[in-house]
Amino acid sequence: MPLRIKKEKTDRGIKSIVEQVSSVTIDICLQCKRCANGCPVAAHALCSPSEIIKKLQLGAGEELLENEFIWMCASCGTCFSRCPMKIDGSALIDALRVLAEEKKSARPAGNMPLMNKILLGMIKYFGRTYDLGAMVLYKIGTASYLSDVAKIPVILKKGKIALLPPHGADRKKVKNIFDTIGSNKDQRK
Repeated sequence: MPLRIKKEKTDRGIKSIVEQVSSVTIDICLQCKRCANGCPVAAHALCSPSEIIKKLQLGAGEELLENEFIWMCASCGTCFSRCPMKIDGSALIDALRVLAEEKKSARPAGNMPLMNKILLGMIKYFGRTYDLGAMVLYKIGTASYLSDVAKIPVILKKGKIALLPPHGADRKKVKNIFDTIGSNKDQRK
């Protein structure tokens, strides 16, 4: 598809907001696509990290907040480790998720936003994830109470999940991080 350049001044989309929230400078991306080549999710999505960045560079607006990739991203950091410019793709995607939540953008199929919200809530409360608690809240949120009950004894027997919440995290430090993010969010409004 040809790229059309208009003479009139256009809005720069959501790029500046995403840069502010994520502390990522989008314009330094070289479009080498190393992030996309290493991304474990890109093969399963209609978009890749490099395409998200290119769309932001070209002035994409709120339509980008409805892209399924922002909810499918595992925030594994592979894109950051492969990027020659050290662009933190996970932070960028997290910023897009925050904006999608604020704007109440269209939800993707499935329960990715619910799981994201639950895991962030666990981290905010316990200082790290609490898998059993997240599983319980997810089951309540999706009303699928008994769908995986047979797997629980196997998971517990293998020690893959802890019965009690985690200890040892600096909850005050984590709370300060969430408070800082919350105050930055208030400043954007």
